[in-house]
Amino acid sequence: MKNFVVKTIANAAALAVAVWLLDKITLTGDSTGKEVGTLIVVALLFGLVNFLVKPVVKVLTFPLFILTLGLITLVVNALMLLLTSWLADKFDVSFHVEGFWTAVLGGLIISIVSWAMNVVLPDDKD
Repeated sequence: MKNFVVKTIANAAALAVAVWLLDKITLTGDSTGKEVGTLIVVALLFGLVNFLVKPVVKVLTFPLFILTLGLITLVVNALMLLLTSWLADKFDVSFHVEGFWTAVLGGLIISIVSWAMNVVLPDDKD
């Protein structure tokens, strides 16, 4: 359970950095409390997409991973971010990613920040 909470916090922080750095990734709320709540919901959606959909996409695109020496990971991460944006729209959560190239850059930012947060935050591996 602790590991789930740590990963959700890391995802929320990474998404917050992407929203802060990129104008075309938007997260809206009436107050700071609502924005934090929305960010947690989006982080949970993003975690769910990465847990359920990303492994299937990686298996189906395995030849491209070999062919591009792993650079297709940027495209897969962008697609996962766009899927999260689409799901957020369906669940009436005010999170939106505008365009594929914004998603590529956002996916890169989220990957870097999420990695750094997982290094800093404790986990259950002890």
